[in-house]
Amino acid sequence: MVRWYYLLLAFTIAIGFSESKKELTQGERVQQLTDAAIKKPIINLNSEKFRQFVKATPRNYSVVVMFTALAANRQCGICRHASDEFQLVGNSWRYSPSFSNKLFFAMLDFDEGSDIFQQLHLNSAPVFMHFPAKGKPKKLDTLEIQRVGFSSESIARWVAERTEIQIRVFRPPNYTGLLALVVLLAMVVGLLYLRKNNLDFLYNSTTWGLIALAFVFVMTSGQMWNHIRGPPFLQKTQGGNIAYIHGSSQGQFIVETYIIASLYAAVSLGLVLLTQGYNVLFPSHRRGSLTRPGAAHSGL
Repeated sequence: MVRWYYLLLAFTIAIGFSESKKELTQGERVQQLTDAAIKKPIINLNSEKFRQFVKATPRNYSVVVMFTALAANRQCGICRHASDEFQLVGNSWRYSPSFSNKLFFAMLDFDEGSDIFQQLHLNSAPVFMHFPAKGKPKKLDTLEIQRVGFSSESIARWVAERTEIQIRVFRPPNYTGLLALVVLLAMVVGLLYLRKNNLDFLYNSTTWGLIALAFVFVMTSGQMWNHIRGPPFLQKTQGGNIAYIHGSSQGQFIVETYIIASLYAAVSLGLVLLTQGYNVLFPSHRRGSLTRPGAAHSGL
């Protein structure tokens, strides 16, 4: 009797173990992903969930995965910013009228799935990859951050190219620019009021020249491109070094624009000093004190 009891117990345990290891059907995966996406637009994955929901076949849905490293000890300066932009795309899709179970957004942190990073040969973060419903990801299924950046609008355009699903990004209103404009206008009005009896500075060509130069430096250095594309401030290379200058002519870093603006400013200052150095109204010893720094700035 005892022998039959142990055999029955072993059989029950074996059945339970086999049921726990049973793979989910496609319908069950879709249902679980849909429920998770409704609660949280960006689904957090680990190695097991990645294999279960992203790599398992067959699939009738696409998954866009952000591979990241958000832990402080990973020192990924741009991962948090990229995560915020990705979250914005996920929220826009979740609350879109066209939301369906054909597309899901997920995130895999390095500390939760380092083996997946190794399998995909990923040695940097963040990386955005699209896993199509059929077949394996192709080269174009990886977002070229160096070329287009990782702003939410760039991610949405890339998703539309890969899935033919249009996502209209709803970015929360940012009143920082408006507040800065109001403060600037208030300062200008206050200055004009305090100097209402002496407005000669408005006719000073040097003041307007400096304002025009500052505007030119901002525009020619690529600040508008940064605003549109949302590139990273700088980037770590595969060798662990820090890259300040982008290696491609199709991209740039934010710090690179500061360097370019400084070079433009140095050249402009050098030309101004050289011009003033040949002003006949200045004595000869002062001309030299202007032309030498001017030549040095222009040479730089």
